[in-house]
Amino acid sequence: MSLAFRLDPPVDPALRDGVLALWADVTNAGGAVGFVPPTTPEEIRPEFVRHLAAMAEGRTRLLVGYDEEGAVAATAFLTHNTHRLMRHWIWLYTVMVHPRHQGKGYGRDLMAAVEDAARSLEGTDAIRLTCRGGTGLEHFYGSCGYKEVGRVPGAIRVAPGDDRDDIVLLRELR
Repeated sequence: MSLAFRLDPPVDPALRDGVLALWADVTNAGGAVGFVPPTTPEEIRPEFVRHLAAMAEGRTRLLVGYDEEGAVAATAFLTHNTHRLMRHWIWLYTVMVHPRHQGKGYGRDLMAAVEDAARSLEGTDAIRLTCRGGTGLEHFYGSCGYKEVGRVPGAIRVAPGDDRDDIVLLRELR
């Protein structure tokens, strides 16, 4: 089985609840997606609302992977760069695969779908993302064709005394 990916699905209560549940489940399983465990969908909701506002303004696109039951199983947010000299690349945020689906190759499938979506955006030459150090994610992204282009030591404070590097990666599409 594989995931069925859709760029810009209609936002309805099922999608909203599915993304919020996914985000909480990924966080609570130790995923580095902007929160630390324990968290709840209600705590995440304000951040998701910011993503929805950016989507409504046309600045952000949502890519969703649905499992065989039609449930939200993976997401990624592709955000246009608004700086006039940097519109040739996009930001990638909140890349998630539900913990129950990890180890099935869905992360690689998601990253391939992200690349396909980015290539469909006129004038997009690259994808830029950041990840939290100490998780090994930079190795996963590296295996998907991303190159580390920067690192800010201790930029992410997960908890008092637990500072992590902010790692910047780039995937050229040319």
